[in-house]
This record gives sequence, structure tokens and C-alpha cells, in this order.
Amino acid sequence: MDAASLALAEENAALKAELAVARAKASEDTALIAQQKLRIALLERQVYGQKSERSARLVDQLALAFEEAEASATEDELAAEKAVAHTTTVRAFTRKRPDRNTFPDHLPRERVVIEAPTTCACCGGKRLRKLGEEVTRTLETQPRQWKVIETVREKFTCRDCEKISQAPAPFHAIPRGWAGPSLLAMIVFEKFGQHQPLNRQAERYALEGVPIALSTMADAVGSVCAALAPIRRLVEKHVMAAERLHGDDTTVPVLAAGKTDTGRCWVYVRDDKPFGGAGAPAAMFYYSRNRRGEHPRAHLANYAGILQADAYDGYGKLYEAGRRPGPIREAACWTHARRPFFAMADIEENARRKAAGKKEIPLSPIAIEVVRRIDALFEIERSINGKSAAQRLAVRQERSRPLVEDLQTYMREQAARLSRGHDLVKAINYILKRWAAFTLFLEDGRVCMSNNAAERGLRGIALGRKSWLFCGSDRGGERAAAMYSLIATCKMNGVDPQTWLADVLARIAGHPAHRLEELLPWNWTPGTKAISAQGAA
Repeated sequence: MDAASLALAEENAALKAELAVARAKASEDTALIAQQKLRIALLERQVYGQKSERSARLVDQLALAFEEAEASATEDELAAEKAVAHTTTVRAFTRKRPDRNTFPDHLPRERVVIEAPTTCACCGGKRLRKLGEEVTRTLETQPRQWKVIETVREKFTCRDCEKISQAPAPFHAIPRGWAGPSLLAMIVFEKFGQHQPLNRQAERYALEGVPIALSTMADAVGSVCAALAPIRRLVEKHVMAAERLHGDDTTVPVLAAGKTDTGRCWVYVRDDKPFGGAGAPAAMFYYSRNRRGEHPRAHLANYAGILQADAYDGYGKLYEAGRRPGPIREAACWTHARRPFFAMADIEENARRKAAGKKEIPLSPIAIEVVRRIDALFEIERSINGKSAAQRLAVRQERSRPLVEDLQTYMREQAARLSRGHDLVKAINYILKRWAAFTLFLEDGRVCMSNNAAERGLRGIALGRKSWLFCGSDRGGERAAAMYSLIATCKMNGVDPQTWLADVLARIAGHPAHRLEELLPWNWTPGTKAISAQGAA
């Protein structure tokens, strides 16, 4: 190759390297912008609450955009490194990365020491002395390991009386004890906590070299639900002893003969933290084949207190004055009431539609004003969250009551100017007809303005429907509701559900019945043995 060709090749390599570096820098900037947008959205939700009814989806979209931008930036950085390696005139590019805190202190350390040199790389001398060391840390995981535990009970015979002596059999979480507590916990949590049907689990286990029949796994699920039934009843007792409950329901497809029916899954959440209560948070789920009012009446037959729920007619008889064992006071949800107004006041959605060239949604100045006033009430609520009921009530009387009274006057004035069939009038009447329920929070510091606690409880079911498609039967729906109750309660108390399940299943068969409360998620402390060594009764 002559000098001219060599120079041209070098110039071409330099241009390619410069282009690769420029592309890498641009990708880095794009990833940084995406990261900052995601941080801003998360901080806005944390500080101001849900700015939009679609804010959760927007955060997910921003997270996905950041993931893609970050991956693209890394690819472009590596491409730039390769391009720069072929030239001596272009400066290398290295991205600035934040310090990663991916090595928690509780993780075990495995020290791998690379064999040290025995001779000097420069002169070949053998008189080497250790000066120090450099440590590179890498986070690693091991694939799931399967094993068979053989529990041996030796038999001894007495040479004096010929009687046989043997250690008592260990307790097992399920009859015949074919599966250990950790495996049972994994199967159950995957099915009800991660929404992975048993047939998908069976396929994955078979690929790992451990084929388990679907019928065997289903039998284990039934046994686990039966074993945990006493714990579920204690959770139910705790939830129904609450001063205030959040209630809601959602649809659950149910497999029927030649078709799919629509069942319901009901949830009642106890969460005393907003008013400084000492009771542990917990959730109770129930299943029904339909949405008749008889179901919530049966669920709350022994409850008396405050119920925060939507305006479902089936709750009506619960609020009757002469009800026994006592009246239930209705507390309405301002978030639910705000939604129809927000649909006519979403300025941000209109801006997105305009940018995309789509038809804009007609916005209503009245709806915008109502949303602004309701948001002002929620702003006050955020400032008193976690304080005592008396403190919350004092602030509401001073700051919230005037705003609520002004809002009522404003809505009545605007409704009088509009036609009866107008969507705004329907949304306004929804609030005004239930004014006592909507203003109960001004009379009782324990009441929240929203029913978000119950809606959060149902979120997992809404996500799970995409995976498991439907319940196999009514009994299956009841089992699912029971396990949802335990798993959701664990999460609400900051406990890993699978770890809790494994430990409780290992202990519950030999645990004294009068001390079962020790196994409740908010009282639970991990045990020391996987299988009880006590004798079977």
C-alpha cells in the first residue's frame, strides 16, 4: 500500500472514530435526559401524589424509554471504543457512570485469587515481594439447585425386652411430605404472587431436569391452602377488628362449561398508618360468582365501623341505622369522584394528542376548576398523613372545611346553569347526592379522602389476569382469595412472602395452636430449622 492510500485509510478511520464518539456522546445525553425525566416523574408522584390518572402508565413508559436509551448508549460506547482503537488521533470516549451500590453488605463473599507471577516481567528476577492487591467485585448468582433430602430414622431393638425404639417422625407441611417447605412456598408464590399457572411452572421445572406432574403440584397447592387456613382466619379477625376499612372489588374471569363467566374478587384493607394507628396493615380477599349485595353483607356481617368504598348499591344495607352488630358509616372516595372531571380537564393529554396530530378532547373550564379545588384538598391531606386522628381533624376543620364548602357552592351554581343530561352535571350530582359520605373526613380524623389503599390491593389481580386468564372453578377462586390475603398482608408489612411461606410451612404443623399469632406476618421472626424435628402427634 502506497503512502497516499495509507494516509487515506488513516483519515477514513479517524472520521469513523470521530463519528462513533459523537454518536456515543449523543446517546449518553439521550440516556441522561431519559433518566432525569423518569426521576422527575417519580419525585412528582412522591411529593404531589398522582398528578394524572394515567401517571402510573406514564412512569412505566418513561422507565422503558430510559432502559432503551441506557442500553443504546452502552452499545454506542463500545462501538466508539472499537473505532478509536484503529486510530491514534481521536481521543477515546468513556461514559460517566454513577457509583453503583449493587453489593449489599449481607451478601457472602467468595474470594478468587489469581495466581501471582513468580518472576519479574521486566528483568526475570525471582525476588518478588507482595506490595498490595487490587480487588474487582462482580455480582453473581447461582442457578436454582434441586436436591433430595433423605431423612433417616434408625431403628433399634432392645436386647432385654425386644421392643423397637425409633426417633419420632418429623412434621411435614403436607401429607406424605414429598415436597419440602421451600419448594411448596415457591410453587404457591409463583402461582398466586407472580401469577404463573402451574402448567407453566411444570414446563420450566421439567427443563431443569425435575419433572413434576401437574396433578401433583395441584395437590400440593390444595394441601398448602388447608395448612395455612388457621393463619388466614387470624388475618381475617385482625382486619375485621379495624376502626376503618377500605373496600373494593374487581372482575375475575371464571372457567365454566363451554364459556367463561365473570366472577368478583373483593378486598377489605386495614391500614391505620394514615391516622397514626398502632394496628398492623393487612388485607382480606374474598371470591364470589357475581356482584350481588349479599356478598359484602356476608363479608362484613360482624363488622361495625367506617367503610371507605365506592357508591356501589350493594353496600346500601350496611349503612342502615338499625343494623346489627352496629352501624357502618359510609366514607366516599374523592379520587373516584375526581375522575370524570379529570377526563374533561386533562390539558397534558390534549397537548400529547396535538403533538401526535390527533383530534383534541374538548376541555371544560368548570371541570378544570373542580379538579384544581379537589387537588388543593389532597395537598392538605399529604401534609397531615401519619399524624394522629385529633391532629388531622383539627387541620381539616381549619383549612379543608372552608374549601369544601366553597366547592359545594361552586358545583351547585354550575349545575344550575347546565342541562340535566350534561356529563358535568352527572359528575356533580354524584358528589352532591352523597355529600354526607364525602364530607365525613371533616368530622372524623381516621377517615381518608381516597380509597386508594383498596385499589392498590387489587392491582396485583388486574396484572395477573393477563397471565392466568381465568380461575378454573369457584373453589379455585376461593383458594386464590385466601392466598392473596396472606401474600398481600406480607407485602404490606415489608415481609418477603416466599420467605414467610417457606418458614411458616416448615413450622406450622408442630406449632402450638394457642401461639399461632406468632406466625402472623407482622409478628413473624424467621425460624432456625426447615423441618420441625419434633415428633408427629
